[in-house]
Amino acid sequence: MLRTIAPAVLLAAAAVPSAAAQAQAPIAVTIRADRPGPKIDRHIFGQFAEHLGTGIYGGVWVGPKSKIPNVRGIRSDVVAALKAIRVPNVRWPGGCFADEYHWRDGIGDPAKRRVTVNSNWGGSIENNAFGTHEFFDFVEQIGTEAYVSINVGSGSYQEAADWVAYMTADTRNTAGQERAANGHKEPWRIKFLGIGNETWGCGGNMRPEYYADELKRYARFARNYNPAQVTLNNPADPGAVNPNRMLRVAVGPSDDDTSYTEGVMKAWKGRDWSWDIEGLSMHSYTVVKWPPSYDSVNFGEKEYADLTAATLKMDARLKTHSAIMDKFDPEKKVTLIVDEWGVWLAKLPGSPEGFLQQQNSLRDAIIAALNFNIFARHADRVRGANIAQMVNVLQAMILTDEAKMVLTPTYHIHKMYLPFQDATFIPVQFAAGEYRQGTTVLPRVDAVAARSSDGKLWLSLVNLDPNHDATIRIAVPGVRARAASGTVLTAPQVNTVNSFDRPDAVVPRPISAQASGDALTVRLPSKSVTMLVVAE
Repeated sequence: MLRTIAPAVLLAAAAVPSAAAQAQAPIAVTIRADRPGPKIDRHIFGQFAEHLGTGIYGGVWVGPKSKIPNVRGIRSDVVAALKAIRVPNVRWPGGCFADEYHWRDGIGDPAKRRVTVNSNWGGSIENNAFGTHEFFDFVEQIGTEAYVSINVGSGSYQEAADWVAYMTADTRNTAGQERAANGHKEPWRIKFLGIGNETWGCGGNMRPEYYADELKRYARFARNYNPAQVTLNNPADPGAVNPNRMLRVAVGPSDDDTSYTEGVMKAWKGRDWSWDIEGLSMHSYTVVKWPPSYDSVNFGEKEYADLTAATLKMDARLKTHSAIMDKFDPEKKVTLIVDEWGVWLAKLPGSPEGFLQQQNSLRDAIIAALNFNIFARHADRVRGANIAQMVNVLQAMILTDEAKMVLTPTYHIHKMYLPFQDATFIPVQFAAGEYRQGTTVLPRVDAVAARSSDGKLWLSLVNLDPNHDATIRIAVPGVRARAASGTVLTAPQVNTVNSFDRPDAVVPRPISAQASGDALTVRLPSKSVTMLVVAE
């Protein structure tokens, strides 16, 4: 079957050559560099940091008196690691935590901040040491943008409006004066403002129609006052939109449920001048069944295939929700932001209930790469995504234990995909083949190409087959490709992990393609992700 846009999750069970025969036959990959597509927005590589388990406390925040190296209480090793993958935005403070978060609890003298119980996640004590000022300090240290989720579930319009004013108003305003008195004179910049979280569930259990009515008021009154975001001095084009403006993101669908997509987009289509949104969120985790029961370390090929099949459902979900959005928004003014995604597995034995601690294997790295490829194929509508979560929680980039830190295989995937940030999507044609495990039939390979902002041509290749290498023959019509080189991520087993004792068990290694006539040939290891730059 010829692949031009997106691989199917399950291929038809037709007669195919044996696995051994497939492994020997080269797979032709054609990069259509002459047919550039939309921009792959860098914000699809966003992160998510919720007050959950040790995601913040211990993972990001250790306090200024800690012996662990830190700057104003924020871990220096974590900051350095996140800067290296050029994190485009961080979503905070949740998640379900966001809809029970009252921002005034987290400002002012840390010794006098309100102490509460995190009723969503493990019943742990929340001392609010990491609040608004600490979050923006963290954002500035790693050089990223802020994605702030406001409290719709248990908050009020006034509380949300006051918080946004506190964050964005200058000192002519009382809110700005209060912020300055607490240590930060200049207003902060908010790139994304999430208007609630999962209001169909933990954020209030609201019907889509009810949420749409609430949305109108929050979108109207939670105003950004930062002059750099609301003022655009362009006499030549007085109607131009400020590219730095705050983007308001409404709660959208969960997995295959289309009710919120329909309800919110219908309300948006019928809006008047008084309110607007620029984004719709979507939450979709890689889970075979609920509650999550698949182990993050002790698993075999069946579990690998099951979870890979589950993650490939992302493509069909994006098609479904994008089609509904197109019905109300054919000009694609509202972006779809998958601001919670990733592998959700059983908790590590011995870890606290509700902390969502799991390991991170080569399998999870492959799943991350497949999702990035899917997002890239939907770049015309999907212009943001946030993996869950950044440190120590679910499919984390980083794991910490007191002073120790380790980078996970998923972290390395983010680093390998750096050239895709704000790159131009390039169509790729290829015969995906089949990988079979029991009754599960998956594409054998996946491929996506992009032209990076510096003009270089990049090709991502994923070999889903955990048992056989794959020989790839790469052609670029109209271009004589001279060479290709890059990195490959693989390991002896799909369940290989990076641990504190073996931090480099799964790390990228150099790989190169060989020129052969008008094409390039590269051999992909089994169970691997490869990123190549093509010399034209």
